[in-house]
Amino acid sequence: MTRLRAGSSVLDVGCGTGEFIAALVDRGAHVSGVDPARGMVDHARSIAPTADIRVESWDALPWPTATFDVVMAVNALQFADDTISALTEARRVTRTGGVVAIANWAERALSDLDEIDAALAAEDGEEPTPDGDLRLPGGLEAVLHEAGLEVVEAGTIDVPWTLDGDAALLRAVLLDEESSDAVSSYREVVLRAAQRFLQEDGRYLLNNTFRFVVGRVPEASDAAPSGEEDVRHDE
Repeated sequence: MTRLRAGSSVLDVGCGTGEFIAALVDRGAHVSGVDPARGMVDHARSIAPTADIRVESWDALPWPTATFDVVMAVNALQFADDTISALTEARRVTRTGGVVAIANWAERALSDLDEIDAALAAEDGEEPTPDGDLRLPGGLEAVLHEAGLEVVEAGTIDVPWTLDGDAALLRAVLLDEESSDAVSSYREVVLRAAQRFLQEDGRYLLNNTFRFVVGRVPEASDAAPSGEEDVRHDE
């Protein structure tokens, strides 16, 4: 976000409730977003009324080719039906020289939240879902390269998550509502699993890690010849 200039055109795919969109609007960007969940889109529109936010998915982004300077997705790529097709579609709507930026959860061992997820799985008599390729080192870089993007930056970023007490924790983990009975059996499981993250002030602090990758849409002449590797060295 710190590299965006005022006036940049940005698309947030899987924008959820719109917090990133609102932050980008505050920085002067022209922002659009998509999410398949109507409730998420309604909330995003309420906090970012000037943004163009639509109920859509990765499959066919409803903008012309080469519309955006930046296409981003945070914790969303893993929900695409076809990862490479999704990234190819993201590349299509990004201008030449623009970037596609993806961030996902890193492997479970690097995130406290996964300890709570494991407890919920155990409550259901299940094993935690194994780490997918996108969570592991090199996974995001590999799929961007396959989609024809030039990887220019990749790494990890710490994402500490502070939650103001039990109610905030339950809402965040279970999408919990006071009137909902569907998740009531899991509330005690979550609170018990989160006890070691409880701070003296009554808040919860979960230290998590995301992996990120940034890929540039290359000029036609930048593409490496078939069978050859496009390698650049800093001088």
